[in-house]
Amino acid sequence: MSKGTVVLAYSGGLDTSCILVWLKEQGYDVIAYLANIGQDEDFEAARKKAESLGAKKIFIEDLRKEFVEDFIWPSVQANAVYEDRYLMGTAIARPCIARRQVEIARKEGAQFVSHGATGKGNDQIRFELTCYALYPEVKVSLFHYCFFFFPQSQAPPDLYLMTKNPADSPNEPDVLEMEFRNGVPIKVTNETNGISKNAPLEIFSYLNEIGGKHGVGRIDIVENRFIGMKSRGIYETPGGTILLKAHLDIETFTMDKEVRRIKQGLGIKFSELVYNGFWYSPECDFVRHCIAKSQENVEGKVQLSVFKGQVYILGRESPKSLYNEELVSMDVQGDYDPCDASGFIRINAVRLREHHRLQGFSGKKQ
Repeated sequence: MSKGTVVLAYSGGLDTSCILVWLKEQGYDVIAYLANIGQDEDFEAARKKAESLGAKKIFIEDLRKEFVEDFIWPSVQANAVYEDRYLMGTAIARPCIARRQVEIARKEGAQFVSHGATGKGNDQIRFELTCYALYPEVKVSLFHYCFFFFPQSQAPPDLYLMTKNPADSPNEPDVLEMEFRNGVPIKVTNETNGISKNAPLEIFSYLNEIGGKHGVGRIDIVENRFIGMKSRGIYETPGGTILLKAHLDIETFTMDKEVRRIKQGLGIKFSELVYNGFWYSPECDFVRHCIAKSQENVEGKVQLSVFKGQVYILGRESPKSLYNEELVSMDVQGDYDPCDASGFIRINAVRLREHHRLQGFSGKKQ
């Protein structure tokens, strides 16, 4: 007699295939669910494999468009980078994948969900927190395994699937112009060959292509997992790296200094929440709304060059620029009296003078 129905986040690989068989052996009816978020995968072969292993139903869902628009774009607005280096492509994908898994579970009346995340990783937390948030009564059927990758071992060259080795990339750059509105790209034009893209999925896919061609977005890091241990991670985020560089530039050009300072802190908080699996938490919802508000004037065009593993900013323009050429010029006084700087400096020096007077440092050599 069946113990119930479980929706398994299935990839077609060894791990989730073993889990599918194990769940069947435990007496569950298994629905296999494959999410297409842009990975290079033979989905039809995965379907046939799931069928042969005894899946009751199989869902193959194309989530690429909603992944870009609902998850990647808010992350671009946030300049989301975990621990200053990781652009979180995997972390951002999990709430997208799990959201659809929950929708299928509800539709099919499944009491359980399952996944192939490791017992010591972050993904189990991301999957399960999303499922519990969106389907509170669901139960998670667990099958855990662990893996280790020693940090002193150099990554083999064939580990990278999206990006060329920068040493083997073209000897001529691709020069791009990226147009932003409300902090997200609305158009990218390759000025080298005239190719232009303006739909969100097309833009992101094209930036992945160009970045991969030039070896952009590779990192090899040791990161702090949410559960408290350090782990080594090797990631490729070619399109995301180009987007981050361009967005940072147009944001600085158009955003008030103090607003941006607050927004930078929100971006760090957003990154931690997403990395730790709290996309569907009330605090993350609040932070996303605040970040979106900050992006209302982040509009304009950025010109950049992609070449040999690097992204170089060439220029920018915006109808909402806060850059005032006359005000900042050393040759034109403009609406600014340099004499005011003396008073400004003296006022700011009061605190420093008092600190050093109190500490008795004024006569000491530092």
